[in-house]
Amino acid sequence: MKNVFRKIPVCYVVLWLIAGTTASWAQTKPKFRVLAMAEPGGHHIAYSKAARPWLDSLAEKEHFSIDYIDKTDPINAAFLSQYQLIIQLDFAPYAWKPEAAAAFEKYVDEGKGGWIGFHHATLLGEFDGYKIWPWFSDFMGRIRYNNYIADFAAATVKVENAKHPIMNGVPATFPVQKEEWYIYDKSPRPNVDVIASVDESTYQPDSKIKMGDHPVVWSNPKKKARNVYIFMGHSPVLFESDVYKTIFKNAILWAAKK
Repeated sequence: MKNVFRKIPVCYVVLWLIAGTTASWAQTKPKFRVLAMAEPGGHHIAYSKAARPWLDSLAEKEHFSIDYIDKTDPINAAFLSQYQLIIQLDFAPYAWKPEAAAAFEKYVDEGKGGWIGFHHATLLGEFDGYKIWPWFSDFMGRIRYNNYIADFAAATVKVENAKHPIMNGVPATFPVQKEEWYIYDKSPRPNVDVIASVDESTYQPDSKIKMGDHPVVWSNPKKKARNVYIFMGHSPVLFESDVYKTIFKNAILWAAKK
């Protein structure tokens, strides 16, 4: 073996080593980068804790990288420019640092990357001494949080736009085992593209807290960023559902594309 290498010019050996290093780097370079926001505590923490290992596993399989933050302090335009997708895991739309809020608005308005929001992202109103975020309310279809099913309920979700990429491989209806369904002051339907809605007649146990037309998955086409809001995101049991994980995965791969 030593004699073989002695017969190979040094320049070829160097080029071979460089080529090997470049090929290895190309294989490990992520296709895109994701920023996931999750609150550090509260009763949504169990969902976020269940989401993280699933997301990490998906990132490895689909060759993207993911970073996690639990506060808005590091967010500014330069920070967000590193990411092609923001996932708002049960992170409420209030108490953001002003610079972070401004950078986020620009990111979505100008299509700097994609956005997926879950559950707590529509907790829009006056909470903990903070006023409603008008831009975010408009982003979510000009809605305001009004009430919720505190005791939780199972229900059936109906797909309304089966042609949307995030519904690829998803049945026309599917069960949600446990959720604290939010009620808004009005349906966001006139201001967004509804992808799925919950059939309130299927609540188990039944609840008097209903809003009629009740979208639970939608996208706002007025924003340049690819965006989708998925209401279901409170209980960790959601990650026992193959349908839910399919929607989540589809949303990531769709929203991350520019």
